[in-house]
Amino acid sequence: MIIALILAAGDSVRMGRPKALLPDPEGRPFVARLVWTCAAAGVPDVVIVTGAEHDAIVQAVSDDRPPVAPRFVRNPDPSRGPLSSLWAGLDAAAHPTPEAVLMALVDVPMVRPETVRAVIDAWRRLGAPVVRPAVGDRHGHPVLFDRWVFEELRQAPLAEGAKAVVHAHADRVVNVQVDDEGCVMDIDTPADYNAMVSRFH
Repeated sequence: MIIALILAAGDSVRMGRPKALLPDPEGRPFVARLVWTCAAAGVPDVVIVTGAEHDAIVQAVSDDRPPVAPRFVRNPDPSRGPLSSLWAGLDAAAHPTPEAVLMALVDVPMVRPETVRAVIDAWRRLGAPVVRPAVGDRHGHPVLFDRWVFEELRQAPLAEGAKAVVHAHADRVVNVQVDDEGCVMDIDTPADYNAMVSRFH
């Protein structure tokens, strides 16, 4: 079993408004778009980690009526960084322990279901501890972590985040080459958002 963890707890300071609730080019909130993407990729078990905008995110996803019903968990202190949200997601997904988690960022909403499937297929073939999509030498999201590195994720320094685990297994990380600019398009600022809308409209 694979569980998707959508990290949507950040304060979106540079954006100026909650990124999770921003509309994609079709008008769907980023966070709901990722739920649809995971479902289309064959990952029906989805946990959304929220922060200060918990109620608004729950409402937005509910209003969107995705094909799977995600679970919601609130990070009590998102200021500690994305790794703290990953911990909250791992706790929510712990019973029973999944074989892997797929860490998706609400900042990277335009990834295609085919890319998610390619990452999962590579993990199933190779059993690597970390699998991620890549466009050339650019590494994208979501990132799949095998259960054998869950404890390492829990012990990783908050300042380094999940990258500490990726670096620790650098020789075994699998980068799946895809033709999907959406998986490497990180939307942090209004300029990023406008560029995305122009590209995908």
